[in-house]
Amino acid sequence: MNTIFNIRKTCKVLGLAALVATGLSTQAQKKGVVLGTTALDNYTRYFNSLDSEDVRNYVPNAEAASWIAANAPLFECPDSAIEKIYYYRWWTFRKHLKETPAGFIFTEFITPVKHAGKYNGISCALGHHIYEGRWLKDQKYLDQYVHFWVLKDKGFPAPRFHAFSSWVDNAIYNRYLVNQDKQFVTALLPELDTDYRKWESEKQLPSGMFWQFDVKDGMEESVSGGRKVKNRRPTINSYMYGNAVALSRMASLANNDSLRKVYLARAAHLKKLVVDSLWSDSAAFFLTRKEDGRLAPREAIGFIPWYFDLPADNKKYARAWDQLTDTAGFNAPWGLTTAERREPTFRTRGSGHGCEWDGAIWPFATTQSLKGLSNLLNNYRNKGSMNAGVFYKEMHKYAMSHVMKGRAYIGEYQDEKTGDWLKGDDPRSRFYNHSGFCDLVISDLVGLKPREDNVLEIRPLIPEGQWNWFCLDNVSYHGKTITILWDKDGRKYGKGAGFRVFANGKQLLVSPKLKPVTAKL
Repeated sequence: MNTIFNIRKTCKVLGLAALVATGLSTQAQKKGVVLGTTALDNYTRYFNSLDSEDVRNYVPNAEAASWIAANAPLFECPDSAIEKIYYYRWWTFRKHLKETPAGFIFTEFITPVKHAGKYNGISCALGHHIYEGRWLKDQKYLDQYVHFWVLKDKGFPAPRFHAFSSWVDNAIYNRYLVNQDKQFVTALLPELDTDYRKWESEKQLPSGMFWQFDVKDGMEESVSGGRKVKNRRPTINSYMYGNAVALSRMASLANNDSLRKVYLARAAHLKKLVVDSLWSDSAAFFLTRKEDGRLAPREAIGFIPWYFDLPADNKKYARAWDQLTDTAGFNAPWGLTTAERREPTFRTRGSGHGCEWDGAIWPFATTQSLKGLSNLLNNYRNKGSMNAGVFYKEMHKYAMSHVMKGRAYIGEYQDEKTGDWLKGDDPRSRFYNHSGFCDLVISDLVGLKPREDNVLEIRPLIPEGQWNWFCLDNVSYHGKTITILWDKDGRKYGKGAGFRVFANGKQLLVSPKLKPVTAKL
C-alpha cells in the first residue's frame, strides 16, 4: 500500500514523470516563508490528469493550483501518504465550492441528489466543512456559506437546515478562534440562539435530552436505531452540548451576560444527562439509549462526546478508548469501523439500501473520532492507553484509505478489510465532501490550537522520532501568516536545528525538541 501514495513512485509507474517535473504558474504567485508551491503544482497537475471534470463549479481544475496556493496553507512532511492526501483534500474541497444566487456554498455531492435542498446544498457535514474551511485565507466563502444555512435557508420553499443534526454553533465559534471576526459571530448570535431553541422544540424530550432518527444523524441502517426510531443518541446530545458551550462563549463576546449564563446552565444540565443516561459502566462506553430504555451495542458515535470535551477527566471514561485499538472493537485493516466488530449484526444490513452505518468505514465518523482522540490527548490527564503513536497510526491509515484502483479517491464508505468503496465508482460518490482531513493535519497532527487570546499554542501529535522534518507554511491565523517547522539537524530548511515558529516571517520561538510550545503573537 505504501507505494501507492508515494507521488514520485506513482507518477513513474503511471508514466507521469513529466507531470512532476513540470510546474504550474503558482510558484510566482504565492510562496511561503519557507515553502514554495512546487509540490502543490505537481500534485495538482497529477490530480487534474486523473479527472474527466464532468462537473465544474466555481474553481475549475485549470485554476485549482492558483486558488489553493492563494487560500490554503502549504505543507511538507516525510509521510508521502499524509502529504499527498493533504493536497488532494484541498483539491477536492474547492471542487465543491459553488457560487449560487444565494451566495457561495460547499456541496456534499458533486452531482445533484434528490434529498438535497436548494442548489444541491446539504447540511449534514456542515460542521466538517466549517472546520476545514476555517483555514482558507479568503473567508468570504465561509461567511456566505454560513449565512446560506443560518439566514437564507429558512426563506426557501423547502428549508433543509434541520434535515440533519448539526454542531454548527461549535464550528462557527471554532472558526472565530482562527480568524477573530468578532462582528460576524456577534451579529449571528440572535439567529443562532433562536435556532437552538427551535431544536429544543423539535427534538427535546421532557427529561432534557434530545432524540434523533439515525438517518437524520446521517447514519442510517445503524446497529442502534432506525429511520423511524426516536433514540437518545450520543450524536445529537453531544452536538447540542457543544453548541450550548459555544453559544455561551459567543454571548460573552457580545457582552450578553444573561444569555451566557443561560447557555452555561443548559450545557451543564445536558452534560449530566449524557453521562447519567448514555454512559454504561459495564460496556465502559457511551451508548445509544433506545426508546424502550435498553442500551444499544457500541458504535463509533460513542467517541463523539470527546469532540466537545464533554466527559469528565476520569480514568473510567478514558477506558472507552481501548476499543479504538481493539480488533474486536473498532480497529480494522483499512480504518475505524462505525460499529464494534464483535457485534453479531455487524454489516448485515447491506441489501438494497447502499448507505449502511452498521460497521463499514465512513470518513465522516473517522474525522469525528480522530478529533475526539486529539482532544483526549491534549485536554485530559487521564488518557488511558492512548498516545500520540495511536493518533499518528490512525491518521496515516486514514490517508492511505484515500484510494481506488491505485489512484487518489474519496467516496462515501468502505469495506473495513479490503478498502473497497462500497458504492463503487458511482459518479455521485466521487470527491465526496462529507468529512475532514486538512484541519486534522493543521490543528491536530501539527497541533496549531486556536485560542481567543493572543497566544499562539502548538501541540504536535507527531510521535518522538517519527519525523526528522516537516513544515506548515502560509497559515492565516489572527491576522498574521504563521510558519511552523521542525528540522531535527537543521539541514532540511537551513534555518537551524530545532522546532521553530514564525509570524509574518519573524521568528517567535525555537525549541531543541518537538514538543508543545506557546508564544505571544
